[in-house]
Amino acid sequence: MAEQESLEFGKADFVLMDSVTMEEFMANLKLRFEKHRIYTYIGEVVVSVNPYKNINIYGKDVIDQYKGRELYERPPHLFAIADAAYKAMKRRSKDTCIVISGESGAGKTEASKYIMQYIAAITNPSQRAEVERVKNMLLKSNCVLEAFGNAKTNRNDNSSRFGKYMDINFDFKGDPIGGHISNYLLEKSRVIVQQAGERSFHSFYQLLLGGPEQLLRSLHLQKDPSSYSYVRVGAQLKCSINDNSEFKAVAEAMKVIGFSAEEVQTVYKILATILHLGNLKFAADGDVTLIENSKVVSVIAELIATKSDHVEKALLYRTVATGRDIIDKQHTVQEACYGRDAFAKAIYERLFCWIVGRINDKIEVKDYDNKIHGKNTVIGVLDIYGFEIFDNNSFEQFCINYCNEKLQQLFIQLVLKQEQEEYEREGIPWKHIDYFNNQIIVDLVEQQHKGIIAILDDACMNVGKVTDEMFLDALNNKLSKHAHFTSRKLCATDKSLGFDHDFRIKHYAGNVVYSVVGFIDKNKDTLFQDFKRLLYNSSNPVFKNMWPEGKLSITEVTKRPLTAGTLFKNSMIALVEKLSSKEPYYVRCIKPNEVKSPLQFDMERCKHQVAYLGLLENVRVRRAGFAFRQNYERFLLRYKMISEITWPNHDLPSDQVAVKKLVEYSGFQDDVAYGKTKIFIRTPRTLFTLEERRTEMIKRIVLFLQKIWRGTLARMRYKKTKAALTIISYYRRYKVKSYMKELNNRFRGIKTMKDYGKNVKWPAPPKVLRKFEEGLHAIYNRWRAAQIIKAIPPADLPQVRAKAAAVEMLKGKRADIGLQRKWEGNYLASTKDNPEAMNIFTTVANELMRKDKYMNTLFSSHVRKVNRFNKVQNRAILLTDRHLYKMDSSHQYKVMRTIPLYNVTGVSVSSGKDQLVVFHSKDNNDLIVCLKTATDSRVGELVGVLANHFKRWFQVTGPTCVKAFSATVVLNRGMSGIQLSWLCRKE
Repeated sequence: MAEQESLEFGKADFVLMDSVTMEEFMANLKLRFEKHRIYTYIGEVVVSVNPYKNINIYGKDVIDQYKGRELYERPPHLFAIADAAYKAMKRRSKDTCIVISGESGAGKTEASKYIMQYIAAITNPSQRAEVERVKNMLLKSNCVLEAFGNAKTNRNDNSSRFGKYMDINFDFKGDPIGGHISNYLLEKSRVIVQQAGERSFHSFYQLLLGGPEQLLRSLHLQKDPSSYSYVRVGAQLKCSINDNSEFKAVAEAMKVIGFSAEEVQTVYKILATILHLGNLKFAADGDVTLIENSKVVSVIAELIATKSDHVEKALLYRTVATGRDIIDKQHTVQEACYGRDAFAKAIYERLFCWIVGRINDKIEVKDYDNKIHGKNTVIGVLDIYGFEIFDNNSFEQFCINYCNEKLQQLFIQLVLKQEQEEYEREGIPWKHIDYFNNQIIVDLVEQQHKGIIAILDDACMNVGKVTDEMFLDALNNKLSKHAHFTSRKLCATDKSLGFDHDFRIKHYAGNVVYSVVGFIDKNKDTLFQDFKRLLYNSSNPVFKNMWPEGKLSITEVTKRPLTAGTLFKNSMIALVEKLSSKEPYYVRCIKPNEVKSPLQFDMERCKHQVAYLGLLENVRVRRAGFAFRQNYERFLLRYKMISEITWPNHDLPSDQVAVKKLVEYSGFQDDVAYGKTKIFIRTPRTLFTLEERRTEMIKRIVLFLQKIWRGTLARMRYKKTKAALTIISYYRRYKVKSYMKELNNRFRGIKTMKDYGKNVKWPAPPKVLRKFEEGLHAIYNRWRAAQIIKAIPPADLPQVRAKAAAVEMLKGKRADIGLQRKWEGNYLASTKDNPEAMNIFTTVANELMRKDKYMNTLFSSHVRKVNRFNKVQNRAILLTDRHLYKMDSSHQYKVMRTIPLYNVTGVSVSSGKDQLVVFHSKDNNDLIVCLKTATDSRVGELVGVLANHFKRWFQVTGPTCVKAFSATVVLNRGMSGIQLSWLCRKE
C-alpha cells in the first residue's frame, strides 16, 4: 500500500475505495488530478494522468527518496514502479517488463523517458566508463527515435507514431550493459498525407528549419516547409517542439550513439529525396505519361547516387516478366502517383528500421558469457499506442486496436494469474471474479482461416482486380453470426454504417466503426520491384545495405511476401510471448482533456479511457474480496507501535502470532484472513483506522525519542563541559605553578642586589593571574620601598616623606618640584635665608608654640602678599602642625592672621615656574602669596610638607577621619594652575 497521504488528496490506491464503482473511481481520480497528485496505484499498477505542465517531482532528491524503497513506503510515482522492476530483476535474477499504455497525448513517451532516467540514475555507482557509455546511448536513442518516429497530431505535439519495445540488459551487479529496441507499425502513411492541424514526422521540419544553409544547399532544399507538398499541411502550424534546437540535439545524439558522418549525411539525403519526390508532377500526353518538372528527377538521382534516366524509368514504367520475355509497362498518371507515394513511404519506413537497426548494433550486448560474467537479466519497457477511435478509422486503427486487445488480454490474464497464484500460495479461498474476457475479439481478428486478417489476406491473394467492397462482402459471409462483428448488410436498420463501406467491431473498450477503404492496398503494401533495384544499384553503400532484395533479377521467382496485416499479427504474437516470459509492471496513462489544459478534467473523456484500459476490472481482480495484503514481517514493522504487546519488540513465537495479537488488540479480527506468510485485510476502512492509530502513535513516539535524544545530547554536552572544565582546571593549576616557579627562580636573591630586583624582567602571567600579578607588583614595590627606606637615616625620613607626597600630588602637573635640593622647611629660622631677623622670628615662633601649643614647624618663608585690591606687600608665613600664620615681616613678625589648619580646604599653585600659592579656607577668605626665593622653587616643598602632614594626621586619627585628596587644573587670573584639595570630617 502507498504511503498514506492526507485524505484531502483522495485515496492513493484505488484498491482502498469503499466500493468498486465507476462513480467512486472517477471521483477519486478527479480529486487527485485537481490536487496535482497525478499518480495513483491499483495494487502494483500505476495510473498516470497527464498534468499538461511541468511538475518538480523528477529531480535527484526525489530519485533518492524512491531508491531501494518498497512500493508502499512512498506516495505513488513512476519511480516506485521502476524501482520495483529493478529490484525484482536484481534480487531474484528475474526478467521484468514495464508496459506503458494509453491513448495519444496521455503521456506514454514522457513516462518511458522518466523510467529510463530513473534506471540510469540508480545504476553504476562505481562510475564504470563502459556502463556510462551504454547508459548514455540508451538515453540518446530516445531523442533520435522521437525525431524520426514522432509527429504533431491534434491530440499531442509529440505523439509517437510507432510502437516501441526496449530491452535493457543488466549484468549480475545490476549495471546496464546493453539493450535492444523493437519497433512496431510505423505510421508511414503520414509521410505523404496528414489530417488538418497535424504535421508529418519531426525529422522533416527539423532538417528544413534547423539545418545549416550549406547543408540545405547541398540537398537542394529551401528553408521553407510550405515549398514541399508532403509537409505543406503542417508548415505553418504552431508546435511546442523547437525544430531548430532539436536538429542539433538529434545530430549530437547520433554522433554519441556511433553513426558515422557519412551515415548521418545519407539520412539527410533520404529525407531530402522524400521531400523532392512529393514535388514530382505527372501529366498525360495522349497515352504517354510524362514528368512535368524533370529537373527534380536530376536532384533525386544525385541524392540517391544513381542515374537520372534510371530514376525516371522507375517512376514511369514497371518492368514485368512474362515467361522469358521482359517488358516495360508504362504507368498511367494515377499509377505513377501511386508508385511515387509508395516509394516515398517505403523509403522512410526502411530508413526508420535501418536507424533502429544501427542503434541496436551499437547497444546490443556483445561477447557476454554467462559462465564468466554471470547471469544476464533484462528489464523491458513497452511504449505502444493506445486504443484509437477516430471519425474515420482505417487499417492503421484496426491494427492498433488489435494490439491493444492482445495487451489487455495479457494484462487481465497475468494479473488474474498472479492473484490466483498468491491466494493459492497463502491458502486463502479464491473468489470468482466476473470480468470481460476479450479472447473472443482476439480470435475474431487473428484466428487462422476465420479471422479478419486471414480473410483480408485471402482477398489480397485473389487473382484479378480485388476491391475493398469485395473484402467487406467476404467478411459479411464468414462472420455474419459473430456476436462482436456487424455491418450494414448484416444489420440493415443501423444507419450509422455505410453500405459496402463500413463494419463495426465490439471491442472491450467500446464499439469502433472501420472504413474498408484502403484496407486491400495497405495490407498488400505494394512497392514495385523497380524501386528496390534502383536503390540497390545506388553507388551509396548505405542505400545498398537498406535494400538487399533489390539484387534479385526480374526473372527470379520469389515467395510471395507476407502482408502488412500478417506481419503485424506475427509481431504482436511474438511480443506477447516475450512479455509473458517476464514479470510485468504496468503504467496506465490517461489524457484528462482534449485542449491540453492543466486545469480541466473531462469526466466523460476520462471515463471512456478508464473503461477501455480495464482499470475497474483491474481493481476488482486486485481486491478479490480483500483490499490489502502484506507479509507479516512488514505489517508488524509498520503497525507494531499500536499495541504494547508488540512494541517495541515482541517475545511471541513468530511474527504471525504477533500480528494476530496486534489485530485482536485493535478489534479487527473479523475483518482479516491469515495466510501462510501474509495477512489479508478485507475492507479499506480497517486499513485506514490502523493508519490513523499508527499516525497518532508516531507523533507520541517522535516526541518520546526527541525527549530521550535531547536528554542524551544534554548529558553528552554536560560530560564534555565537565571534562573541559577539569582539563582547564588542571591546566590553570599547571600554569599557575609554572608561573610561580618561574617567578621564584627569577626573584631569588634580590635582597642582595643593589637595585633590589628593579631590573628583573617579570614573566608573563597566565590570564587567571593577571590581577594577582598587579597585586604582586604592588607588594613588591612596597617591599622594595621598605628596603630602600631602611637605609635612610631617621632624621631624613620626614623630608623623604614630604618629597614623596609632593611627587604624588604634582607629578606631571608642575615641572620643577625641587626634589634635587635639601628641604629646610623653617627658612625664617635659618641664618642663610634670614640672617638679620632670625632671632626675632625665633622668639615670636617660640611664643606662638607656648601660646598655641603646636609641636612642629612645617614651613616658614618670606612672601609677597597680594590683597583683594591687587596691592603687593612683604609678609611672612609660618605653617605649623596646627595653624597657618600670616606675619608682618617689617614689624618684628607680628601675627596678622591665624588660620587653623582644619579650616584650610586646599591649596592652588600654578603649573609654571612662579612661586604663587593660594590657601583656600572654609570662610572663602583665601590667602594669596608668592614665595620669596633667590633661585630655588619652594612651592613643591610647601605642598609636600602640607600633604605629608595631613596624611600622617589621617593615619593617626584613624577611621574617624575620611580623607579625600584631588589635584585639578584651575584658572587663576588667566593662568592655568593646580588645585590640591582634601577633606577631613569628624564622624
